Amino acid sequence: MTRFAGKVALVSGAARGLGALVAQRLHAEGASVIIGDVRDGEGEALARGLGTRASYLHLDVASEAQWTQAVATAQQRFGPVTILVNNAGVYRTHPTLELAAEEYMNLVRINQLGTFLGMRAVIAGMRDAGGGSIVNVASTAGVEGVPNALAYTASKHAVVGMTRAAALEFGAARVRVNAVCPGAMLTPLLAESYNISLQALAQVPFPNAPLGRMGDPAEIAPTVLFLASDESSYTTGSAFVVDGGLTAGVQPQRAGQ
Repeated sequence: MTRFAGKVALVSGAARGLGALVAQRLHAEGASVIIGDVRDGEGEALARGLGTRASYLHLDVASEAQWTQAVATAQQRFGPVTILVNNAGVYRTHPTLELAAEEYMNLVRINQLGTFLGMRAVIAGMRDAGGGSIVNVASTAGVEGVPNALAYTASKHAVVGMTRAAALEFGAARVRVNAVCPGAMLTPLLAESYNISLQALAQVPFPNAPLGRMGDPAEIAPTVLFLASDESSYTTGSAFVVDGGLTAGVQPQRAGQ
């Protein structure tokens, strides 16, 4: 398939979970892919498996210098980055009165600052290349509140806000910026936050959403790829919720509950 032929994509947090799946599918459809992550073993293995149009590099998204290096490396190996998927993030829960300032700022540095630094690192190159697409992975926590996750909620609201502001600022340069807001998703990140295995998490009932279950990354990735592609050429500044109906409204109790 050639939907992304000639495109150069940089995906952060791409060693596993949604990021890995997005990187694999971008590559399968013709893109050259830079896989950025701090999980070096998993990231390197993924890049080796994909082949010559893929390359792994260590990327701490809270580091301005590492973003600069990532974009320079992509340019040197494949050409200017025309697709950025800001996928890296962390999820932590704490009752607000037990949330230390240091932990709050850690989430902000990765989820919020990391997204900003990624966008800023690629926009000039996209502008010079004639345009590009940025997809910021936010969360339903970017459009509603999540109890015991104040810092996470704040950081993901910021991602949605930055997406809209950047879309307004860089639309004239043909740089589109959109956000994807997944609901609860079966990823290692979420499983680790609850200290259970991914297999055990998949068995947990999820009555909060009308579909009654958590989402699979394979159900989120197509929206990311649509926004990265030229098929969404008239779409910018939007936040796409993919959540099994989680944010549609209050779920009525079923009989017997």
